Amino acid sequence: MSNEKNPMPGNQLNIEINEEIAEGTYANLAIITHSHAEFIVDFVNVMPGTPKSKVKSRIILTPMHAKRFMRALVENIERYESENGNIQDMEEIEIPLNFGGPTAQA
Repeated sequence: MSNEKNPMPGNQLNIEINEEIAEGTYANLAIITHSHAEFIVDFVNVMPGTPKSKVKSRIILTPMHAKRFMRALVENIERYESENGNIQDMEEIEIPLNFGGPTAQA
């Protein structure tokens, strides 16, 4: 927290997170749609053998922020891979989308 005795330097942000948000939500599928004004990213947790999955979180971004997010994600993946080795692409693994369970229907 910023005060007169300890002001925050430069452009630093003071960001707070509550316990519920800090726990996070697992997602193994992201569905991205867009309009002329925004990008919508729905995070979904698809479980094996479950015919229906629910959106766990939805993030709405302006096109400018979506592009900044993309660049930041690419930069972080590059850093991760330089420290831990290449991340194997899902296409290389060839996991069936139904995970061995019944085929989902819309």
